Amino acid sequence: MTRRTDWAEYAAGHEHTDAGAGAPRGRGTGPGPAADAGVAEDGGTPGRPRRRRRGFGEAASAGDKDSPPSSRAGREESSGDPVERARAICLRLLTGTPRTRKQLADALRKREIPDEVAEEVLARFEEVGLIDDGAFADAWVESRHHGRGLARRALARELRTKGVDAAVIDEAVAQLDTDQEEATARELVARKLRATRGLDRDKRLRRLAGMLARKGYPEGVALRVVRQALEEEGEDPDFLGDDGY
Repeated sequence: MTRRTDWAEYAAGHEHTDAGAGAPRGRGTGPGPAADAGVAEDGGTPGRPRRRRRGFGEAASAGDKDSPPSSRAGREESSGDPVERARAICLRLLTGTPRTRKQLADALRKREIPDEVAEEVLARFEEVGLIDDGAFADAWVESRHHGRGLARRALARELRTKGVDAAVIDEAVAQLDTDQEEATARELVARKLRATRGLDRDKRLRRLAGMLARKGYPEGVALRVVRQALEEEGEDPDFLGDDGY
């Protein structure tokens, strides 16, 4: 029988995500609202090929980082009118990368846009659909679960860091039910199982369960999935009992 360890020991190493990286393509980012807000439909320049859009968690290429904003947005951002400046800042940040209302509000505050101006501009952007925290959260959950295998707890944690309202988060993570979450956990363990062969049983159990903990899976789910996977490989069922480790 192996030593029982508090689940927090595993979960303490949970993954952190950059608040500005790999945002989802939420609803409300289509050409109509963008045109209403005064930006080209594709954010690009006529006659030039479009760049491939980045997916979730995909770092910007050097070319993307160095790409200047549109000339119109640049002129508006340097304008003395705070409304025009706020509008240009938001459009630049939203081009190709949907963001939450809080992310944009923080950016405006950092650029010393008055609060009442920021509120006016953000409300207008919500009205035309360029800001939609619900769509953002839905897309984030779908992409990060299928792309990274994150469980509901980790997804909720990431959305909280982006300023999404708790009720919106609850609705978004409700897309995933317990059966789907457990099926994803099994897939993750199956991918890592071969790499642990040759290690002693205790170390295999800890490594695989720790991987699931960092992705937000509850202790009970992680231990059950790992034990079943190891038992299917022929590990001693007595070692894989349900009395902890």
